[in-house]
Parts: sequence; structure tokens; C-alpha cells
Amino acid sequence: MTPEQHGTDGQDALLGAMMNLTRFHREHEEFYASSPREFAVTLQRHARTLLALADRWSTAEPSTRAVLSPYEGAEDLNSPAAVQLDGMLFLEGEGRPAELTPIIRDLRNAADDQRGIGEWLAKAMESSWAMAATLVEVDGLADMLGERHRIIANDWQAATMNTVTARVLDRAADLLEHVDFSPAALRADLAAGRVSAGLLYSAAEMISHAADLCSESAGLVHGNERRWRTFRLRVGEVLARARDDAEVSR
Repeated sequence: MTPEQHGTDGQDALLGAMMNLTRFHREHEEFYASSPREFAVTLQRHARTLLALADRWSTAEPSTRAVLSPYEGAEDLNSPAAVQLDGMLFLEGEGRPAELTPIIRDLRNAADDQRGIGEWLAKAMESSWAMAATLVEVDGLADMLGERHRIIANDWQAATMNTVTARVLDRAADLLEHVDFSPAALRADLAAGRVSAGLLYSAAEMISHAADLCSESAGLVHGNERRWRTFRLRVGEVLARARDDAEVSR
């Protein structure tokens, strides 16, 4: 094999790999251009639940009403909006509402998921960035290098957002677990500094921020759609031309 043939074969393999990437990674990104936005809606619902409760607890006076059933609703602690959004209901004879446990669990699980995705994506972009450097040797892609590197940069930035989102969600869960949600403890707080309301406001703000980060991440990935399409088209053209030239030279 001559050096020219070796170089042609190497470029052919590189372009073949790029065709594979432009197909499967584009399809993969179609999922991540929408899924984070769907999750952001869930986060916003949880945030609105916490905000509704915080608003209620910021002004409510602790109830001293005698109750007959432990399943009576706590009139001073409940918010109709919180009940509608996440089913959050405080009962006189209960402790933390059952609906709060899955919310905290969801935040923790989402944080783990976001952390894992961020770490994987950052590692993948490190490899992609190194591989993209070899494309400078392909003359037919000279004006497409900006597109390819922008795809990687967008995904890298999205990876960082995933990592930050994980930290924010974990901290929001920390704040919620710091609150004693039993009616007796909440009423004692209402009569004192209303710290619980403040913690819920902060947790809600963090969750809303995480939702915004998810939406921004999806926007970055969605912005790659045209770039993937045009880059794949050019790679296909260069690969076809290279293979035609190889056939002629045989």
C-alpha cells in the first residue's frame, strides 16, 4: 500500500465514523432537546406547591381549634393550590404529609440522574473535541469545522448545566428535609420566626432555577439540529467524492 492509499483509507475511515456520529448522536439529541423541558414542567409544579405553602405560612396565625378526628385538615397550614398541584394535605393527627416524601425522593433521584448525564456528556465531549481536531486535514470540511465545534461546545455547556442542576436539586432537598412538617412544629414556628416559610421560599427558588437550567440545556441541544443536518450532508458529499476518486485511481 502506497502512502497515498494509506492516507486515503485513513480519511475514509474518519469520514465513515463521522457519518455514524452525525446519524446516531443527532437522533440521541432529539430526545435531549425535549425531555429536559418536560421535566422542567414537573419541577415548576413542585416549586409552585412550595410557594403556595410558603405564602400561606407567611400570614397564617396558628390554629388553637379543638379537633375531633386526626384526619381533619389543618385549616391554618393547608393551601388549596398546594392540594391541587401536588396533593399536599396537612392533617391534624399526622406528621409530614405523605405527598412530600415522593417530592423529596424525586429531587434526589433527579439530582443523581442529572449528575450522571453531566459526567457522561462531559467525558464524551472531551473525546469529541480531540477527534474534531483531525478534521482539519479534510479539505472539503474546512468551512464546516465551526459547525462541528459549535455542536460539541453546546453539548459541553449542557453537560455543565446538568451538573449544576444536580447540585441545586440536592440542596433544595436538603432544605426541605431541614423542615419539621408536623402540624405542632409548624404552628410553633408560625408563632415565632416563620423560618419554615423562608426555607420553603428558598427551596422553591432553587427548584425553579433547576427548571430554568433544564430548559436552557434543552435549548442548547436543540440548537444543534441544523448544524448536525448540514454537517452530515457535507460529510456524505466528501465521503462519496473520496470513494469515487479511489475507484478511478485503481
